[in-house]
Amino acid sequence: LYRKHEGALGIAQRARKKGRVRAIHAKIANTRKDAMHKFSTGLVERNAAIFVGNVQAKSMVKTRMAKSTLDAGWSMLKTMLEYKSHGAGIVFEEVNEAYTTQTCSSCGVIPASSPKGRTGLGIRRWTCCECGAEHHRDVNAAKNIAARGHARLAGGIPVL
Repeated sequence: LYRKHEGALGIAQRARKKGRVRAIHAKIANTRKDAMHKFSTGLVERNAAIFVGNVQAKSMVKTRMAKSTLDAGWSMLKTMLEYKSHGAGIVFEEVNEAYTTQTCSSCGVIPASSPKGRTGLGIRRWTCCECGAEHHRDVNAAKNIAARGHARLAGGIPVL
């Protein structure tokens, strides 16, 4: 979203045109908010349960992906999904996503062949040495997060 307006924003900032810079930032914010509302509404309409990982945007901002993380507006999306889910009467759960990229979604073990820590961030695909299943890092994490969410549903979520 931000990238489309990046050039004009840079020009306005270098020319010290505060009013134009403010207008471009407002346009970026409105575009982001509109896209988030459309995306979150679509997800809520198409699903009976939504499970998200407990990723903290603050920790992602400290990596090389800072610009993309801030541009995506993860916290805003999570907030929108939560209130729209509650309003529609569907299940919304935030689950612990620790080790979801390393755990094999087929056999449930953390094999020695899985990507580990920050050094393993560049590894996008890996094969489980236990069961032989091939995984894409992000798809595998999504499957594990969904499985953890379903397990919490089956076990019963305590009412607050």
